[in-house]
Amino acid sequence: MSKFPVSEADQLPRWRRPESLLMLMALAMPLAFSVWMAMLNNFSHDVVGFAGEEIGAIHMFREIPGFLAFLVVYLLLFFTEQRLAMMSLILLGVGTAMTGALPTFWGLVLTTVISSIGFHYFETVFQSLQLQWISKERAPAVLGKLAGIGSSTAFVAFGAVWLFGTESVAGGEPPYLWLYIAGGLATTLLAIAAWGLYPQFQAATEQRRALVLKRRYWLYYALVFVAGARRQIFIVFAAFMVVQQFGFGLADVALLLLVNHAVSVFFLPMMGRMTGRFGERAVLTFEYLGLIAVFAAYALVLHPGAVDALGEWAWALPVTAAALYVIDHLFFGLHFAQRTYFQKIADPEDIAPTAAVAFTINHIAAVALPLPLGLLYDVSPGAVFWIGVAMAFVSLVLSRLIPRWPDKGRETTVTAPAHAPAPAE
Repeated sequence: MSKFPVSEADQLPRWRRPESLLMLMALAMPLAFSVWMAMLNNFSHDVVGFAGEEIGAIHMFREIPGFLAFLVVYLLLFFTEQRLAMMSLILLGVGTAMTGALPTFWGLVLTTVISSIGFHYFETVFQSLQLQWISKERAPAVLGKLAGIGSSTAFVAFGAVWLFGTESVAGGEPPYLWLYIAGGLATTLLAIAAWGLYPQFQAATEQRRALVLKRRYWLYYALVFVAGARRQIFIVFAAFMVVQQFGFGLADVALLLLVNHAVSVFFLPMMGRMTGRFGERAVLTFEYLGLIAVFAAYALVLHPGAVDALGEWAWALPVTAAALYVIDHLFFGLHFAQRTYFQKIADPEDIAPTAAVAFTINHIAAVALPLPLGLLYDVSPGAVFWIGVAMAFVSLVLSRLIPRWPDKGRETTVTAPAHAPAPAE
């Protein structure tokens, strides 16, 4: 099949251009993933009967496909990135649709691994396509816009879960099976539509079809490694905490996620513009300072003496935990600044293989940490979040090594002064 050059995409109707396809993919993925994420903790806790150890084990299995994301490089010998993105979305949809039908530990492992392969391989090539199809000048704003679109779609998905979860309070158990099917089917159908409606786009630079590890990318590798470690604190334990420790039901969790994404729709595009104006170092510094405060507050909320210390104000603890979860989610969404930093320092042909390698690096800690942290959580939930404080501090130190104007040869403040003037146009 012939490929359409991205450089000539202006000849196409606006809705068939590469940026529009990226928007459609950003819209399709959260329909399945958000439904899966919104219901996982309640489904696993209320239906399957999980505690911290089991939820940690499920997330360990979920992260294995992310650890194996480097295999994307070899799949690209047979498929284009665009086609692989569509196939991955279909796999995500199918795995999500099956989840409610297998309410056992090993059933949840099976459906989690299937949907996780789809999610992680999609995210690997989706991030690569963003950096290849969008210019460096427009990338921060466009990536922020794509994040906002994803949040808008997630808002709709969480709204559906909240609506049916609320009705279940008066009418029985939440309809887990049908919500999983609806979310998975929606993503699958949109992926099939995108497969047929868009031409195969060809980026200006042919991507390497081999693994790439370069010494000058070391800071990017370090940032994504630590991000993978602290991400587990948010995805696994912050969400599980509000269910187990504070008794949030399905409708409560869905409403919390609705608030998250309603705020993100406006916050993330704004931060994309701020990244373009002030640079990745400033935005990532803001993120990590905020995460240090949030993780420390989580630990204090979970302190065994918090209820006695607050007395009649103890009702504020679940409210505080919910507010922290919303703030945590907003900071978590700023990770796109890592990608725009890499886009500025990378050789153009390295984007696809480095995206695969970075996903694997990101998931080294993601595979190793959930189970031991789950065991620690069962003994001392607050200790898990103090570990998160330490991880966020390491990320903060690393972010300060990003130059104000990163570029090839100016990858870190060791190779370029932190306040060096902007490169000549």
